[in-house]
Amino acid sequence: MIKKYYFWHIICLKIYLSNKKILKMNKIFKLFAIAILLVLNACTPTREVKRVSPDQQFDLSGRWNDSDAKMTAESMITQVLSEAWLPEYQKENEGKRPILIVGIVSNKTSEHISAETFIKDLERAFLTDRRVRLVQAGDKREQLRGERADQQDYASPETTKKWGKELGADFILQGSINSTVDSFNKDKVVNYKINLELTNLETNEIVWIGDKEIKKVISN
Repeated sequence: MIKKYYFWHIICLKIYLSNKKILKMNKIFKLFAIAILLVLNACTPTREVKRVSPDQQFDLSGRWNDSDAKMTAESMITQVLSEAWLPEYQKENEGKRPILIVGIVSNKTSEHISAETFIKDLERAFLTDRRVRLVQAGDKREQLRGERADQQDYASPETTKKWGKELGADFILQGSINSTVDSFNKDKVVNYKINLELTNLETNEIVWIGDKEIKKVISN
């Protein structure tokens, strides 16, 4: 049914749009051709769509997805907050929580992966744990500064936010998402490796390096 639909649909379109001689058809034949197209369009198969819980995991294509990003972020935040750099910092700074900024996480795979989504999952995991403090990075930080600049001219004096009150980050988290693919016939194995490192912004000392691997076997 579907194949016949597409066959006749293409035939009618070619007749109606491409053949110069058909442009001289009488009005009745033109209306007849349009009627055929409308009937064929009415027979177009429809898809069934249903809403599911955002917590459910689906892996239709085998590519990196939102479940991978969330799982990786939670695992790596658990890693970084369990290492020696955190108690050492708190010991040297009277128990204060370190201030972190999540920097660039580069996508070095051949897939289209939203690094911003993964970064947000990292930030959310940090905030949920609450052993560190977070500050904005990149474009969002510049947007905040633009808003603060506007306030100097347009906001009332008692509500204007002052310059020079930003929290300076102590550490920056950066990393990359990599993948390798091994395939044979119609089967393949995709191995994702996420590398992250935490650096002291004042000294450039790397205080932590961690990684997480996800391996998927895709069979057809």
